[in-house]
Amino acid sequence: MKLSTDEVKRYSRHLVLQEFGLENQLKLKKSKVLVVGAGGLGSPALLYLAAAGIGTIGIADFDRVDVSNLQRQVLFDINAVGRNKAQAAKERLSLLNPEINFEIYTEKLTSLNALAIVQQYDVVLDGTDNFPTRYLMNDACVLANKPLVYGSILRFEGQVAVFNYRKTDGSYSANYRDLFASPPDPASVPNCEQAGVLGVLPGMIGSMQASEVIKVITGLGEPLYDKLLLFDSLSMQQTIIGLPRGNSRNSIQKLIDYDEFCGLSLGANKNDMKEVTVQELKELIDSKADFQLIDVREPHEFDICNLEGELIPQAEIPSNVDRISKDKKVVIHCRSGARSGNMVQWLEKNHGFTNLYNLKGGILAWAREIDPTMPSY
Repeated sequence: MKLSTDEVKRYSRHLVLQEFGLENQLKLKKSKVLVVGAGGLGSPALLYLAAAGIGTIGIADFDRVDVSNLQRQVLFDINAVGRNKAQAAKERLSLLNPEINFEIYTEKLTSLNALAIVQQYDVVLDGTDNFPTRYLMNDACVLANKPLVYGSILRFEGQVAVFNYRKTDGSYSANYRDLFASPPDPASVPNCEQAGVLGVLPGMIGSMQASEVIKVITGLGEPLYDKLLLFDSLSMQQTIIGLPRGNSRNSIQKLIDYDEFCGLSLGANKNDMKEVTVQELKELIDSKADFQLIDVREPHEFDICNLEGELIPQAEIPSNVDRISKDKKVVIHCRSGARSGNMVQWLEKNHGFTNLYNLKGGILAWAREIDPTMPSY
């Protein structure tokens, strides 16, 4: 394999680096990297990996671009809103570097398809924002013996690590389950939609992930294996802590139902969860029906717009179960219906509620279908 004349010009700043040179550029060209999630972390990572000359880049994302993504997902512009992220990313990156081969996966990665996809790549970059997919990708990489470059962000802080890295003695470094043996209660951990994230932070963390991918492929430097980098964007402080390798690798024998493992699929069919539409909720309000309306968003979200329901943030639900009626209809809502749906299922499983209803589409549906003057976010 050789570099074309155009590639020599394109990668000239790499080639003149004495420590990098032609040999490592060819390693990048021969490599195949799977990026799972083309959002906040995936956007900067994909831009830099494509620019660097990774030969084949897989992009896995079944989500669509929303205008709220543009604050941090720099891969997209206003013309991409409503489009599938993987498809829009491929088009944008092809303009950046037409020398790259892109493979896109627009279906959701699950225990049924993840391993077959992961096995095709040399390195996997985790740009996801939820626990089921993080455990899924970790376990698939362990079973396929692939290194996993992990990143996470929330509010002003981020983390980076390299999991399942094969060391010179043939052993493998710590994996995600050595850091988090079991997932947290879904009621206790907010995501970026709920807690917010500083727009530049994913750019910093995603770029670090891209750097780790390049180090893993070329052998340059010292990848962050058996370590976890903690980054605080407000103080610009970085802390690196050691990760002891546990026995979790031996316990990973197959892929499982990760929604159930993370407490999101609670044994019942999600299609069986009781819901009300925003039109039905309006009828309840207008008729002054005797029901309870609970808002599980955060206080700052409630201040932006609300339906005059009772505010019990998601993380406070477990310690405030006694505030939720069991004697009348209870409608629980959030911004989009995802958090409130999880809370309905969690309360049904753990506290025996039978009178709970999720507001389908949440505040966004109310603003879209009932009150267009309501500020949405």
